[in-house]
Order: sequence, then structure tokens, then C-alpha cells
Amino acid sequence: MFQPVDHQKTAAAVVEQIEDLILKGVLQSGDKLPAERDLAEQLAVSRPVLRDALKILEDRKLIEARRGGGTFVADLIGPIFSEAIVQLIARHPTAVNDYFEFRRGIESQAAAQAAGRAAPSDIARLDEIIREMQAAHDSADLAAESRLDVAFHHAVGEAAHNVVMLHTLRSCYRLLENGVFYNRGRLYDHPTARIELLQQHKAIADAIRQADPDRARKASEDHIDYVRGTLDDTREMDRREQLAGLRRLKKPKTPART
Repeated sequence: MFQPVDHQKTAAAVVEQIEDLILKGVLQSGDKLPAERDLAEQLAVSRPVLRDALKILEDRKLIEARRGGGTFVADLIGPIFSEAIVQLIARHPTAVNDYFEFRRGIESQAAAQAAGRAAPSDIARLDEIIREMQAAHDSADLAAESRLDVAFHHAVGEAAHNVVMLHTLRSCYRLLENGVFYNRGRLYDHPTARIELLQQHKAIADAIRQADPDRARKASEDHIDYVRGTLDDTREMDRREQLAGLRRLKKPKTPART
């Protein structure tokens, strides 16, 4: 990951390389940097130069030193919304439609760009996730399916090679992981959701693999439309079940005497 600093072996050159790795998403929030000795050797700089560089990065709040634990990339995924807005959304489920509208636009754009820009390693990562998805589906491992779903969309965002889009999507998916907009487990309650979602992810990956931006965009849009529609169906089933339960609890009236 880290390359020797070929030109001026200054702290600024080291800072530039590490910042570039963070900006492009190679180094992510929570990643631990190599030990000082190892990192200095990989960068081919002296340890005093490295210490100066790390101090600059820490002052810029890009890395953080943990006492006795090493140096880590700081939590760089800021919230899209303030906590007050998150709580407001939670109290007003109609905002979920706006969330899906936003995701439909940005994810379809990411998929289309990935189809035109994905590097071989990006394709390999998508293929790896698809294989893991298939295995999780076959073993009915719902927790793994949920985790891999988010990982897949992260990988598509990375394959788009647009740093602004990448960090926006990462912030968006943190809300998804935290269940702010909907409970992903409820999606799997639908009888055909798991197999449909697997096939949709395969369709997106295949379009990216075939370098077909239009098909990738359409596959991504179809995926979001399906998730939104299926959650609507699930909520309607919940409403009907609740109503049916109330009817069962209601005591029958005593027939009037004649």
C-alpha cells in the first residue's frame, strides 16, 4: 500500500501520500497504520521525518494515536444529517420514500460509472462478494446476507472512482447499517425477497463486469424500486395482521334474547 518516497524525503511528501490514500478510500476509517519502524521502512524515510508527517496528519484530524494501541485513520465518515434530523425521520416514516429516491439516483449513477471505470481488482472484489452472497443465501445466514448487501454497495461505489461520491455513499450506508430508515430484517420476511435481492445484485455486478453503463444503471434502479416496493408490501401485511389481531381480541357480543 505504501510506496517509497522517491523525491524529496520530507514530511510533506509523506503527508501527501497518506492523504491521497485516505481521499481515494484505500485507507478507511479505523484502519491501523503500520508500526512506526515498519512504516518508515516502507516509505523509505527517517523516523523523525515520519513523526513530523504523522503530527501534521493528526493536527488535520485525519489520524489519531491511541495510547498503547498504535495509530489509526480517524472516523472520517461524518453524518449526512444531524442527530435531530435523524430522530425526526424516525418519527416520520414517509421520509423513507425520499431516502429511496436519493439512493436511486446516486446508486444508479455510481453503477453506471463503475461499468465504465472499474479496474480488474474492482471486478474481482464484486465477484468475491457475489460468491459470498450465494454461500450466505444457500446456508440461510441472514446476518451475513445483510452485511454483504452493504459491502456490495460499498464496492460499487469504490469501482465508480469518484471520491466525492464514494464518501457520500459511505455516509449514506452508515445510516442504512444503523437501521435509521428501515429494518433490513423486515425485508427478508417477504417470501421471495432473499432470492430476488441475490439475483439483482448479480445483475448489477454482471453489467459492471461487461462494461455496460446503461444496463448497470437500469439494474441498480430496478433494485431500489424492488426494495422500496417490497418494504411497502411488508408494511401493508403488518397493518393487516395488526387489524386481524384486534378483531380476534374483541369479545363477541352476547346475542340478544328473543
